Amino acid sequence: MSKYLCFFFLVFLFFFSCKIKTETSETNIEDYYIEEEPERYSLSLVAAGDNLFHETIINAYRQNGSFDFSPIYTEIKSIAENADIAFINQETVMGGEAFGYSGYPKFNTPQALAKTIADTGFDIVNQATNHSMDMGREGLYATLDLWEKTEGITVIGARKTGGSMRVIIKNNISLGFLSYTYGLNGFTLPAKEPNLVSLIKRNKITEEIKALRPLCDFLIVSMHWGDEYLLVEPGADQVDLARFLADLDVDLIIGHHPHVLQRAEILTRSNGKKTLCFYSLGNFVSNQREKDRILGALMFVTFTKERLGFQPGKLYISNSGMIPVICHFEINYRNTKVYPLYSYTQELLDKHLLLQLDKTMDMNYFYSVLTKLGIKMIMHDPFPVSN
Repeated sequence: MSKYLCFFFLVFLFFFSCKIKTETSETNIEDYYIEEEPERYSLSLVAAGDNLFHETIINAYRQNGSFDFSPIYTEIKSIAENADIAFINQETVMGGEAFGYSGYPKFNTPQALAKTIADTGFDIVNQATNHSMDMGREGLYATLDLWEKTEGITVIGARKTGGSMRVIIKNNISLGFLSYTYGLNGFTLPAKEPNLVSLIKRNKITEEIKALRPLCDFLIVSMHWGDEYLLVEPGADQVDLARFLADLDVDLIIGHHPHVLQRAEILTRSNGKKTLCFYSLGNFVSNQREKDRILGALMFVTFTKERLGFQPGKLYISNSGMIPVICHFEINYRNTKVYPLYSYTQELLDKHLLLQLDKTMDMNYFYSVLTKLGIKMIMHDPFPVSN
């Protein structure tokens, strides 16, 4: 009997010790398991609408034959500077004094503006507009030569030679840029230079987007499109083109040319991803004399990239909105200056030239337009200085 007891006792010890080892082993694995956090990168992009220099602006900032346009941008300079990348639609060419400075309908802006744009903090300049050929081939060439000599500027939409695609890499995120305009106000491109300015031609757009898409994390298309002065609602052609671009896997569409604000929209692609479209950012700088044309916006977007080990990165737009701006100018078109709406005061509004022409222009009017645009309004400095 004692032999059997000893045998069962030994068997019990064996199974008990195995259970202890198993539980101990499982506990140790849980104790030492640490979930890996993905690497996360972000990049902020700010975009301005139509930088449209009328002759009244040129004359107001002319002193002894030279020009200093920097006061126009002082109130928004910190926004452009602090964004990782800042975009502007340069509506007019800067061919030089030899062409004669002029405003509507054929614009030629002093070349001093180029350095001001760069010093303000802008990095990407769109030069594909309906006014690109206002001074002919030579005027556009002079403008592109000027940009080549301006440090820190990448031009999209027009070029003397080479391809249309541009890729900017910052914060471990790559942005691909393309740009197109609906037309050239009746001018034509030189027969031997059909790529001098990028025009909205669907076959060409498809070809270029398919070539650029594998080369960047996010693909951005600048579109000079639509009918002028259609407030809030874009035209059917814009909506159709936006759907066309979304189906080509574009991430962001920056729209301009209507000279007034139009709504934003998120389009869902066939693959489930999203395309964010700003149909029109309105005027940035201008002396147009209607209340809806002095209200514009800076687009604000944050791109985010998450990467876990060697896995492909997760890419998405994590924040977006508009920073409303007012283009201020006073009697005799003096003191043209762009203000964020959050810092624009009633005292300034009382001095605005347009208030002398339209007594219905007030702050309530601006806010009534903004409520119809379908996107978050940023009513504070998006890059506050930390103490």
